[in-house]
Amino acid sequence: MRCALIGAAGQLGYDLARTFALPGELNALTRADLDVLDRAAVDRVLHGLRPTHVLNTAAYNLVDRAEDERAQAFALNAEAVGVLGDVCDAIGATLVHFSTDYVFDGRRSTPYAEDDAPGPLSVYAESKLEGERRALANGRRAFVFRVCGLFGVGPAVSGRRANFVDLMLRLARDGQPIRVVADQVLTPSYTLDLASKVWRVLERGGPGLYHLTSGGATSWYDFAREIFRLSGLAPSLAAVTAAEYGARARRPAYSVLSHRRLAAMGEDDLRPWQEALVAYLRERETVSARPARDGS
Repeated sequence: MRCALIGAAGQLGYDLARTFALPGELNALTRADLDVLDRAAVDRVLHGLRPTHVLNTAAYNLVDRAEDERAQAFALNAEAVGVLGDVCDAIGATLVHFSTDYVFDGRRSTPYAEDDAPGPLSVYAESKLEGERRALANGRRAFVFRVCGLFGVGPAVSGRRANFVDLMLRLARDGQPIRVVADQVLTPSYTLDLASKVWRVLERGGPGLYHLTSGGATSWYDFAREIFRLSGLAPSLAAVTAAEYGARARRPAYSVLSHRRLAAMGEDDLRPWQEALVAYLRERETVSARPARDGS
């Protein structure tokens, strides 16, 4: 296996890079190494590397801003995916792409399976769904993983945009009143756990669409409460409805994903989100303390 990992500086990309343990080699590419919006660069770099697998974690994920930046969202989340797929076809590589729970409309109250009909509510979700379609177009041998509510230490290492856990902790320590939506249910997911499972699926599974999250379900509000409980913090926290919060883009009220394909492989063993959060907070403290111990 010769893997080209695109977006290696992000949360999921960082953990994919550090959990790679299969026979072969991994080339971890940041945006400085490869801008997937540059078609000529994609062709040149991938033809040069000749990978067996191309993992694409690059994405436009500014959900609210996408409502005003449709072209930018589709360029990165859809059109670039099609280009990657075409180049993978040309060099005989397998494309591995990542999508989102937001492709569903959230009208149901039981977990969505891989073959349930999507119904995107926002420009961001539409662009991600189109990316799925392009990844799997023309019977292409590709893997698409839908993920949900990601948190991982990548931002702390790379200095990039923080995740929900980091945002809650910062607001609490700044003493700011916090309003969190209580009527949207999801599965917060630890990228370290997901990354390890991706490699298992690529090693043992067939191509197609997979749902990949931590176990269980909760609301954003209850997720925040658990973050503060585990961190020993008691900020001013208020539960609000999505309508009261007034986000620019609509989100599904329920976007929990079932792991039907993982279960069929005997790989539906991801730990519950609560346990994953404990592990993440512990790792986050280790990463935060590392510069002081190193003296840098």
